[in-house]
Amino acid sequence: MDLRRGSFPLSAGASGVLLIVKNYTGDRLNFGLAAEQARNHGVAVDTVIVAEDCAFDQPGKAGRRGLCGTIFVHKLAGALAEEGASLERIVSKATEVLRGVGTLGVSLSPCSVPGSLPSFELPPGVMELGLGIHGEPGIKRSKVASADEVVKTMIDHMTDPGGQSHLPLKPGDSVVVCVNNLGALSCLEMAVVTGAAIACLEGRGVVVARVMSGSFMTSLEMAGVSLSLMRADQETLRLFDARTSAPAWPNLSSARVSGRDCVTVAQPASGRPQDAAHAAGPLSPVMRAALERVCSTLLEKRDRLNALDRAAGDGDCGDTHAQAAGAIREWLQHHVVPGCPGRLLAVLAGLVQDKMGGSSGALYSLFLTAAAGHVTEEQSNAAAWACAMHAGTQAMRRYGGADPGDRTMLDALCPAVDELMKLTTAPPGGQMAVLQAAVQKAASGAESTRNLTARAGRASYIAAERVTLPDPGAVAVASVLRAVLDSLERGAGGGDVGEQIEADVGPGSTVAQHHRQNAVV
Repeated sequence: MDLRRGSFPLSAGASGVLLIVKNYTGDRLNFGLAAEQARNHGVAVDTVIVAEDCAFDQPGKAGRRGLCGTIFVHKLAGALAEEGASLERIVSKATEVLRGVGTLGVSLSPCSVPGSLPSFELPPGVMELGLGIHGEPGIKRSKVASADEVVKTMIDHMTDPGGQSHLPLKPGDSVVVCVNNLGALSCLEMAVVTGAAIACLEGRGVVVARVMSGSFMTSLEMAGVSLSLMRADQETLRLFDARTSAPAWPNLSSARVSGRDCVTVAQPASGRPQDAAHAAGPLSPVMRAALERVCSTLLEKRDRLNALDRAAGDGDCGDTHAQAAGAIREWLQHHVVPGCPGRLLAVLAGLVQDKMGGSSGALYSLFLTAAAGHVTEEQSNAAAWACAMHAGTQAMRRYGGADPGDRTMLDALCPAVDELMKLTTAPPGGQMAVLQAAVQKAASGAESTRNLTARAGRASYIAAERVTLPDPGAVAVASVLRAVLDSLERGAGGGDVGEQIEADVGPGSTVAQHHRQNAVV
């Protein structure tokens, strides 16, 4: 609407026209001219001047500026107009509310009118307090601080009784808070400032009735925020909560913010498996020896795995596996290996999740977690271990999204597990042969990745002709399985461990039978 040409409707609404004007000289002049022109046309018109800036301790003749608190007046006046209130009633309510509204801004940068230089200079690491909305500088500068400190400084200044522009605020007062993005803050930053504002006000005994956070009155690309507070009684809150079709008005809850229980008390943690005390069992020495051999192997192959990974990744595959090996070694030095294999797998899952990191840590932890439920102290024969390996592999495929042939660790793991599933039907004397065949299948699968096109993982983003070495994850898996087999063969003294296995372990088995039946694993 061109105010200078006075394009007010000749027939205004039943109660007339209300002009809500921010207190700037140009705004007052132009809206004042429009109001006079409207009156000459017989239109009932009135004006509310918004001047809620809390920046200046002693405002000059121009008075306090109109800032983002203006939107409170728009909302309340609009709600009253929708109810059919008279122009006089709307002006009276807006004027009353404005006595309890205050705003202050802070920024880390100036803004630039398109085609122009920045409105002012602000060195790095410095913030400006008390800015206007037209790019004008503020009242003072200070070093950049945390959100909590900045918000406290702002509210201290806004409510300081020593300033003529202060907002009177005392414990028990109820307020509506508007956290306004001056242009360039992210949603994350806005959320941090909003949380700090709520905490600061509640710490002063002020009741935060409503909170709105977003971009409501911006200064182009200024990297700053303004806080607007409005003291609110029940009538003011009723008008503030009134439904509106204005598309940019946030869909706010009408529930009071202060007093909400926003924190869910967590149930007491049962503790991490790797921190718990465990009882040893007949299988503990066998599993400890296997783990020690696996750790040694991974540490020995660290450089080799890194070299393979540099061809198609970030070159840290050996480092991540070495981190896992180091964490397991350290745990072994200070803990008893539990007699229950499932508990040991849960411990290992926790260790690799915490220490290995990346997608490899998540995949190994998934594998071990899924496998853990399939082996117990009473059911830990070769067939149970095969089923556990199968469950772990399926979990990796289900959540990781890769399949055999995608040039991942699964190309070594899946063929080996398929071979291990023969343990469910193999006679005791043939179980070591199955283990040996599974390890060979893993090695062949790892080598086959040299000729596969990567369809999953970071290597899938690299041109196929540049990826000519085996997949490091597959090589690592094959190495782990080879280490386990070596450990078992050494423990068997060169004999066929499978011959020692007689039948599935049942609850009534003796310790000696238990040990014999599970020596293969």
